[in-house]
Amino acid sequence: MRMTQKILPTLVIILIIMTGCKSDTSELDGMVEFGQKYTDAWNSKLPEKMASFYAEDGILTVNNGTPAMGRKQIAETAQSYMEAFPDMVLTMDSLVKRNDQYRYYWTFKGTNSGPNGTGNKVEFSGFEEWTMNDDGIIEKSMGTYDSDDYARQLNGS
Repeated sequence: MRMTQKILPTLVIILIIMTGCKSDTSELDGMVEFGQKYTDAWNSKLPEKMASFYAEDGILTVNNGTPAMGRKQIAETAQSYMEAFPDMVLTMDSLVKRNDQYRYYWTFKGTNSGPNGTGNKVEFSGFEEWTMNDDGIIEKSMGTYDSDDYARQLNGS
C-alpha cells in the first residue's frame, strides 16, 4: 500500500508534465507541413497566395538585397520570379530548426522565357531563414542562393 501511495503521485506528476509539454517533433512536423504549403503556394503562380504566408508587416530579403516589406512588396517579389520563369517549379528539399528560426531549403527550376527572357534553363538551390510570429506565419525571411551560379545559368555560360 505504501508503495502505491508513493508511485501514484509520481506517475500523475509525470503524466501532467508529459501532456503539458509541447513536443519539438510535433512542432517540426507542423513546420514541415507549413513549408510544403508554402512551396505549393509558390508553384500555384499566384503571388498573393505566396505572400499570405507572411505577416502583414512581414519582411523578405533575398541575398542581402533591398527588403520587400509587407505582403504587397513580397507578392511583387514573387511575381517577378513567376513572370520571368512561367514554367518554374519550386521543390522543398528540407526544413530544419536552428535555435528559434527555421531553415527552409529549396531548389528552383525553370526556363527564363518571360518578358525579355534569355530562354535559358536554370536550376539552383538555396534556403530561407524564417523567424515566425506568434500567429505561426513568417515575420522575417532571409533568403540566400548562389547568385553567381544563377547568373551563369541565366546567361547560358
